[in-house]
Amino acid sequence: MHRERHHVAVPASVDTLTTAATTAARNAWALSPLGTGIEQYDGLPATVLSDEPHRRLVRYDRTTSATASRPVLLVPPLAVSARCFDLRPGQSLAAHLVAAGRATYLVDYGQITFADRAMGFETWIDDILPTAIHAVLHDHAAAGDPVDGVDLVGWSLGGTMSLLTAAAHPDLPIASLTAFGTPIDYTRIPAIQPLVVADRLLGTRAVTAPTAALGGVPRHLVRASYRAMAPKRELTKAVHLARNILDTEALARTSAIDGFIGEMPGYPGRAYHQIHTRLMVRNELASGTVRLTPGREIRLADVRTPVLFVGSASDNIADGPAVEAGPRVVPTARYAAADGLSHLGLVAGPRAAEVSWPLLDAFLDEQR
Repeated sequence: MHRERHHVAVPASVDTLTTAATTAARNAWALSPLGTGIEQYDGLPATVLSDEPHRRLVRYDRTTSATASRPVLLVPPLAVSARCFDLRPGQSLAAHLVAAGRATYLVDYGQITFADRAMGFETWIDDILPTAIHAVLHDHAAAGDPVDGVDLVGWSLGGTMSLLTAAAHPDLPIASLTAFGTPIDYTRIPAIQPLVVADRLLGTRAVTAPTAALGGVPRHLVRASYRAMAPKRELTKAVHLARNILDTEALARTSAIDGFIGEMPGYPGRAYHQIHTRLMVRNELASGTVRLTPGREIRLADVRTPVLFVGSASDNIADGPAVEAGPRVVPTARYAAADGLSHLGLVAGPRAAEVSWPLLDAFLDEQR
């Protein structure tokens, strides 16, 4: 006797629940201390051109020849991982520039320790950046593409160092300069005003004594300070992860930022003291003149290259008005708004490709 078999259809909702449960379990494990992370990203392939301490220079690899005439040099801030320009797939300014046909380079300062406490603005202005600029031009020419200048792209204090370098050495072969989230008027940054008030009440020596004793700002304090600048994100992170446990892309974005913060190096002592006194307390950038030493002044009016400042009204580290002040002291500059983006979001946010990067593209195309 032949028995007829009946196949019971599994409701689609059951399959959906099973898939969701599997995704949630996989993501939860990846986020746990025993997991390997949501996303493994080793960064764009690159060739190391020079590996000297605090001035590692790399060229991002290409599968085709560059079509843009001039090379781009990415300049990260002090006390920040160079990953800011290559955070993850879809959030990599470096990848965007390479895809646009530009020969793209990066200078990386590496880790900063107590032994580096004497490194100050001068180290970047007179050594690290000029050396990198000339090395980029030399490498580009060796590939058969001699040009007369490099396009600098800096983020935050990377833009500050680029501006001061261009002002201190007007004859350097800098074709253009783009500064993302680079504050000029520090009175327009509410987050630092308590420190400015403390300096005026207690004196600079008292306020900077701890960092002087430590030889700068240790990396762990830098990381804690960066997290403190975005308290809402830190306070709601657990809830955010729970709500998005099924959204692998959202979790990957959050994990990438956490990894970026976790790699932040420290500030060297002299450089931090200059940031505190010259930029924060005396607001010298907004005056147009930075007094590095009693015998040396750098005037932003001496910048000869075209400059683009890009800022965001929703940046809570370098508030939009602080960046927008740039053209008032740099005659060759203009300002472009990329509102709605965070400080890191200006160069590496999920919306940067549609909001801020096109501003850079248009500016670079103008300089042909």
